[in-house]
Amino acid sequence: MAKVAVSGGSGFIGSHVVDKLVEAGHEVTVLMHRALPQQADVKFEETDILDFSSLLAATRGMDYVFHLAANPNVNYAFKNPVLNTQLNVMGTNNVLEAARLNGVKRVFLASTVWVFNAAIATEIADETTPISLNGAGHIYTSSKISAEMLCQNYWELYKLPFTIFRFGIAYGPRQRESLLIPIFLKKALTNQPLTVSGKGDQYRKFVYVEDLARAHALAVCDQAVNQTFNLEGNRNVSVLDVAEGIRKLVGEHVKIEFTPARPGDFAGCEIANAKAARVLGWRPEVDFDDGLLRTVDYFCKKWNVSLPGL
Repeated sequence: MAKVAVSGGSGFIGSHVVDKLVEAGHEVTVLMHRALPQQADVKFEETDILDFSSLLAATRGMDYVFHLAANPNVNYAFKNPVLNTQLNVMGTNNVLEAARLNGVKRVFLASTVWVFNAAIATEIADETTPISLNGAGHIYTSSKISAEMLCQNYWELYKLPFTIFRFGIAYGPRQRESLLIPIFLKKALTNQPLTVSGKGDQYRKFVYVEDLARAHALAVCDQAVNQTFNLEGNRNVSVLDVAEGIRKLVGEHVKIEFTPARPGDFAGCEIANAKAARVLGWRPEVDFDDGLLRTVDYFCKKWNVSLPGL
């Protein structure tokens, strides 16, 4: 059993990571600014990743730090580029420095497949695909590339081991209501049209949140030291597919409308997840259609809404 701190452990993905780490037998402390843990049986330290002194104190005595606290919202990053960079870059630097000073064995970083916006042209991108700095295209992407670079730097300069997870688009219970699936569902339930940016053909390999979280517990092993893993789903799902999936569950009366494409949006590319399978034995287990049904069921119960078949 290891002593583990999870920054952002009260959030959507972070709370599921905490679940999996607890199931694996680790002693978990959630580091979060204001928001309390989803679980009643874990420790909690109110910690702001931009407040270095509190972060240093909260990570003292930890074996591992899983760093998920960040700005995860691309639209927020576009509107608030300075705070986005403070959270995603300076926050990561603070975590790494606190871990270094406290002798933490390893830091696990939550990154994103958005870094492949800057991938040098290739049919399939994997963890070895070069990244072109002038191709990032978005302040959010640049901040996540920077966070990954800091992990590499702290290993090269200070020998602080790392593991980087490049998240696919996570979905499932507890996700923020400002994300795509809850937005579409709420609109569908209130007879508003589902708005799709561009043609809706930009795709993602959505990954169910419990699958994503399971990889974190599997990575507490020597084979994952100083490694980067793409945590992607198994099949392409377009934004239009999501809208049509919601319409199928709610009713054919739901309308779909198209709006101009977002600036710097991640258009999607083929991203391989074979390394996680090979090294960690990790594979996504929940198919998107099943995961969408579970997610819709969760929100309908949360909002006290009944749908036929749920």
